[in-house]
Parts: sequence; structure tokens; C-alpha cells
Amino acid sequence: MKRIILTGGGTAGHVTPNIALIPRLRELGYDIQYIGSYDGIERKLIEELGIPYYGIASGKLRRYFDLKNFSDPFRVAKGFLQAKKLLKQLRPDIIFSKGGFVTVPVVQAAKGLHIPVVIHESDMTPGLANRLAIPAASRVCCNFPETVAHLPEGKAVVTGCPIREELRRGNRLAGLKFCGFTADRPVLLVIGGSLGSVAVNNAIRSILPELLKTFQVVHLCGNGNLDESLAGTAGYVQYEYIKQELADLFALADIVVSRAGANAICELLELRKPNLLIPLSAAASRGDQILNAKSFQKQGFSVMVEEEQLGPELLKNKIIELYENRQRYIAAMEKSGASDAVAAITALLEELVSG
Repeated sequence: MKRIILTGGGTAGHVTPNIALIPRLRELGYDIQYIGSYDGIERKLIEELGIPYYGIASGKLRRYFDLKNFSDPFRVAKGFLQAKKLLKQLRPDIIFSKGGFVTVPVVQAAKGLHIPVVIHESDMTPGLANRLAIPAASRVCCNFPETVAHLPEGKAVVTGCPIREELRRGNRLAGLKFCGFTADRPVLLVIGGSLGSVAVNNAIRSILPELLKTFQVVHLCGNGNLDESLAGTAGYVQYEYIKQELADLFALADIVVSRAGANAICELLELRKPNLLIPLSAAASRGDQILNAKSFQKQGFSVMVEEEQLGPELLKNKIIELYENRQRYIAAMEKSGASDAVAAITALLEELVSG
């Protein structure tokens, strides 16, 4: 039996594309194993699927001063030794890495053992962990054509981002029932990312009375971000996190307000959901979400509002404008030619395993 090791962790965005590949990998006859961090979000998500999971030590490589900068290199070194031991024990035919710092020792260990590695880079430009891992990779998959210029010649393959097949099978009526909404008014879905976004949450709630004149609002606000004072507000429901019913909520939504994480916006593209993107501020990140959002805006898939510009009146007007012009955005997404990323990536894995 062919064996593949999936690796990636730290945020849901480094895990869900791996999860999207699992059904097809099983169809192709792969024995699937997973290497992640000891206690990252990936552990629970993967173990729920019955995939054997191995935790290793991991450390973050920071560009700023932190006392952990003195101890994390030792954790990375320990993770490398653990990964090398695991790879010798499991003897995989190939490794697929979705990114996050836990993947660096896995990919480096694979290089020393001559195991082919395929990396997926979601953002416009590679993050630090993937930049460290890319020299050891056989191929690097990416979402954006612009990313190819940042990757070694001959390694880059534009595949798009694999999304979970179940997201395509949502039921609008089930979504209406779950939220207690009526079928005669449009629905706005607000997504702040897997960890939630205080800026997005506050901005939406500041104009909620105005929004509710036109829309019913589903608000995925992140862990610990519920506003109890809004409980019972007609036409408004809030959830910290949704898993099982997410496909139904996507089917229910007429338009979406979202952060601009690469996986999230690729899901919106695949599901043809007109969207307003509020990328994470460059002051709080390396600016990758801003680049992602600008690319989608340029291609006509999205409206973009930078966090620093986020004011009640502007946000309300942009949401209304998005809804009124939603068919234009749907038409642009229909013409995008977005590939079936799961098929493209698994075909690439098969090629490297058999080659």
C-alpha cells in the first residue's frame, strides 16, 4: 500500500486543505498518517477522522524580540530528530506539507532521507516556514498565478486550494431552519476566521440595526467573542464556531463578509459567493491577506476594505453595494477557470510516487 504523510498546523488554514485531500487519497489507496504539533488545533481535527496522528516538538521563528527566541531553536532541533525517527519508522512514499512551523523539521528530515515532498503555499507570497522548506521540496503548489514569480523555476504548479467536498453539498432550507430565519429576506454571512476577529466583529455589530433593515445576519465570531447583549435579536444569530452546519450556512448566504485568509477566499470563489474582504492589518501580520484581497478585487471576485479604513458608514455602503451588484461578482467567479485543486494535487502526488 502507498503511504503518505500529511503535515501542517498552527491554524485551521494549515489543516483544512489537508482534510480536503483525505477522501480522494483514500480512494487512491493511500495509507494516510499525520505529523503535527503536540497540542495544536490540527490534533483534534485529524484524530476525529481516525487518521493516526504523531505529535512532535515545534518552535516559532519570530522576527521580533521574545524570550522564546532563545528556547525555540532547541524545540525545532528536537522536532527534527523526532521527525527523522518517525519517517524512518513509517517509511512514507511521499509527504504533503500545508505549512506552519511544525512542518519545517518534517520537510528537512524528508530531504535527508530522499523522500519526495509536495508543499502547498496558500498566500500570494510564501510565509517564513514555507520559505525555509521550499528548497527541500519536489514541487510547490500555489493558489495565485502571481506566486510563481516567488518560487524556484520548475517547482511551481498553480493548483488552487483544495476545499472540502462537503462544503459544496450545503442545503439552504436546512440553513434557514438551523438559524430560525425566514425565506423572504436575504442573508449576510460574517466570518472572522478560525480565531475570530475583534475588528470585524465590532464593525458589524456597530451597524447591526442598519443591516437588519435589509438582511438577516449569521455571525461566526470566534471563540469567546459572543455578545450576550445581542442574544435573541430578531434576524441575527451568532456562533463561536460552526463545523457540521457550515455547508448549509454557505448555501444560505447571499453575500459574505470575511477576513482574507487564502483558504477562506478560495472557498468563497469555489462556492461562487459574492464577498467583501477585510484583510488583517499589515500592522498585525506580514500583509499576506492584503495581497490576497487585492488580487481577488482585481479579478472582480471581491470588494475590499482595509481595516484602517473600516468605518460604520463605509462598511454599510459597501455591503449594500455588494448585494446590489452580486450577480456581477458571481459572473466573474464563474469565468475564473478555477481548477479542481483536489484532483490537480492528488494527480501530482501520484506522478511523484510512481516516478
